[in-house]
Amino acid sequence: MTLHVDSPLFATRRRALQLAGVAALAAVLAPRMSFATEAQVAEEMKKLFGGRAMGEGKIKLDVPEIAENGLVVPINIDVDSPMTEADFVKSVHVFADGNPLPQVVTYTFTPESGKASASARMRLAQTQNVIAVAEMSSGALFSARSQVKVTIGGCGG
Repeated sequence: MTLHVDSPLFATRRRALQLAGVAALAAVLAPRMSFATEAQVAEEMKKLFGGRAMGEGKIKLDVPEIAENGLVVPINIDVDSPMTEADFVKSVHVFADGNPLPQVVTYTFTPESGKASASARMRLAQTQNVIAVAEMSSGALFSARSQVKVTIGGCGG
């Protein structure tokens, strides 16, 4: 079967290839163009915690000040708590204002956890703030914030 330029099948195949090219370009560029903003992080936190005040001091957020490789940025969280039935950390939420989604991870704890501590590696596409919020069994909230600078050798600047 020979296709002619004015054939409807030829036009359909050409159109399909054009659409596939546009879709591939969008898939490559979209993650780079859509990062959460500080306002979106604040909105997400408001959804989770309402207008409750956040204290400081109980939560320790350990992230590098400068990340040479944004693909594997270590994050360590420790919350000072006796972890008893009457007083324990219910959860820790981690937010980043430069990632596609404002909320990066949530850890859930119980008194049986023994210690409210967690470690992970996360991907940071650019220099951004990392925020950890610990929710206690009493309903109290504690937060810690740190800026991580991602160098050009990482995946952003």
